Amino acid sequence: MAIEKWLAVTSLGLFAMFAGEMISIYNFMTDVPEAIEFTITFDADPKIFQFISIGVAPAGILAAVPFIMTRRYGSKPIGGLIVAGGVIMLIGMFVCYSMIDNIDDRYITDVVNYVPILFMVLSIPVIVVGAFLTREKKKRPKKEFF
Repeated sequence: MAIEKWLAVTSLGLFAMFAGEMISIYNFMTDVPEAIEFTITFDADPKIFQFISIGVAPAGILAAVPFIMTRRYGSKPIGGLIVAGGVIMLIGMFVCYSMIDNIDDRYITDVVNYVPILFMVLSIPVIVVGAFLTREKKKRPKKEFF
């Protein structure tokens, strides 16, 4: 398997990990146990920023590198993996956005409100880039002068 495919597989895994992390923190904020509620204060903003820097930022870079490597000739498997990563992120952020109504008001911040919307919007270019790669083009033959 070429390096481009491994990078696309890794980006798919990181997109899935980011969606899972975000769903888990939003699920935690919907029903915080009473024991935690009174003993410590919980702020979701640092955790969300940590998940962005660990999950989606490297995933975006790892999706861009195979795109740059294969944009001249295209690749259906690599494009499909990048599209799948974008779709997973879109669905995960939609699930997070649907959970905002169930979160207690004291945990609602601008970050909690706007991060799912931001990454739903950012998943669309990822899907478009992956769809662009699925068009395979003929490789130009090398010119042999001798």
